[in-house]
Amino acid sequence: MIGLLIFCGVIFVIVVFVIGAYNKGIKLKNYVKEAFSTMDVYMKKRWDLIPNLVESVKGYAGHEKGLLEKITQLRSSNYSTMTDAQKLETNSELTNVLSRLFAVAENYPDLKANQNFMQLSKELSSIEADIANSRKYYNGTVRELNTYLEVFPTNIIGSIFGMQKEKLFEIAENERQNVKVSF
Repeated sequence: MIGLLIFCGVIFVIVVFVIGAYNKGIKLKNYVKEAFSTMDVYMKKRWDLIPNLVESVKGYAGHEKGLLEKITQLRSSNYSTMTDAQKLETNSELTNVLSRLFAVAENYPDLKANQNFMQLSKELSSIEADIANSRKYYNGTVRELNTYLEVFPTNIIGSIFGMQKEKLFEIAENERQNVKVSF
């Protein structure tokens, strides 16, 4: 009789642990989704600002046609139909190209003094700061989830219920280098 009670007690503790571990995994996964959604809002805001910036620069930097075409080409995709991974990749490329665009703008004093360009630059700088902060938050939540899914015994619970690690947001290798502009 006592053996049966002990057995039932152990089973009860295991069931409670599994339920708690599963619920925490779901909570962490939802934090990651929320963090991505926040980052996505800022990336979409930047996405919508880019055509105005390109139009502002076109008149001044006519010989930077290739750069403007690359921005336009990246921007021509339909943002709402992209997967999360495509959004991350495209926005990473946009970050790189936009930094080159601002480096080009440094060589055009009239452009830098243009009110539209100044306002758009200010807005874009603010959005870039928001994106950077949301990336930090996203990576923090992904780190929490991934750690949870890698440590024992929650790694077993996660694998039983098909929970998977998420990918951290990382910048491309070419973004790590200084922007060089030559004429």
